[in-house]
Amino acid sequence: MSGVTHLTVPEDAQGIRLDRWFRRQYPNVPHGRLSKMLRKGEIRVDGRRARPNDRLIPGSVVRVPPLGDLAEAPPPPPDAPGPESGAGQALRDAVLYRDAWVIALDKPPGLAVQGGSNTRHHLDAMLDALRFDADERPRLVHRLDRDTSGVLLLGRTAAATDALARAFKSREAEKIYWALVVGVPRPKAGHVDAPLAKKGGKGGERVRYDPNDGRPARTDYATLEVTGKRAAWVALAPRTGRTHQLRAHCAVVLETPVLGDGKYGGRDAFLEGADVADRVHLHARAIDLPHPAGGRLQVTAPLPEHMERAFRFFGFNESEAPADPFADMA
Repeated sequence: MSGVTHLTVPEDAQGIRLDRWFRRQYPNVPHGRLSKMLRKGEIRVDGRRARPNDRLIPGSVVRVPPLGDLAEAPPPPPDAPGPESGAGQALRDAVLYRDAWVIALDKPPGLAVQGGSNTRHHLDAMLDALRFDADERPRLVHRLDRDTSGVLLLGRTAAATDALARAFKSREAEKIYWALVVGVPRPKAGHVDAPLAKKGGKGGERVRYDPNDGRPARTDYATLEVTGKRAAWVALAPRTGRTHQLRAHCAVVLETPVLGDGKYGGRDAFLEGADVADRVHLHARAIDLPHPAGGRLQVTAPLPEHMERAFRFFGFNESEAPADPFADMA
C-alpha cells in the first residue's frame, strides 16, 4: 500500500511503550485514531500485531499506515523565541543540572510549561534552546503551574524521558515544595487527604474539594517557621499529582492560602501592609528520584527573587530548614 512507512526503533527508545513512542513521532495523530489503528492491526511491530503497552526493542521495525497530513510535524508558534534569542539564553542560564540523560531547570514564576488557548509564550515552544550538544530537543517529564517556580525535569532522550515519567507515576519521585501561607496551619504538621475534582467556568483551570466525586489527593505538610499568627513558612510534599493540589489543600482544607494566590484564597491570600510581591509564593524546592542511568538524581532550586524578598520581610532564614522536614512523619 502506498504511503506506508517503516521506522526502525533506535537505541534510545529501549523499553518505551509503543503508544508513547508513536505519539512522539506523530504528535498530530489523535489518541482515538492511534487506538483504532492498533486495534485494526494497521500498526505492526516486526510484522506482528501490537498492543499500546508493548515495550519496544531497539532494531525492531514499526509499520506505520498512511497518515496524510497528520504525519507532518506541527510548526512552532510563529512568535516562539529562537534558541539564540534573549529568552533562549535565559533558559540556558536557568539550568541547574545537565548530563546526557537529564536537564533540571529552575523554572521562573510566570512562565507556562505548555501552551493553551490564551497562552502563546510557554516553555514547550522554546525547548530547542536547550538542545546543547544533542540531536533532538529535550522532552517535558512533568509540569509546574505557571505561577510556581522551581525544579522542572526534562528528558534528553526518549528512553530517559520514559524512565523519569515512570518514576513520577510510581511515586518514586520525592518532591518538596516551599510555600509562604497566610495564617498558621493547625496542627502545624500532618497529612491532608482531601479528594479534588476539576471545576469548569471562567478564570482558567481550577479544582475544588469534592469528597464524593473527587480523585484522591494527599499532601504531607510541615510548618518550618511562623511570624506570630500572621504567616508561616511551610514545606509541602505531594503524595499524589492532582492539578493545583497544593494550592487547593492549603486554601480550602488547611484554611491557610498560599500568599498571593487569589485564585484559591481570594482576599484572604493577601496581607495588608506586607512588603511582599503580588504573586504566588509557591516554589518546587527539591526533587529526589531514580536517575535513568542508575543511582539517584537530587536537585535543589534556589528561592526566586520575590520569595527571597518575602523571607527577608518575615525574618525567615532558609539556611535553617531541615534537610528532610518529613523525616519523623509516619
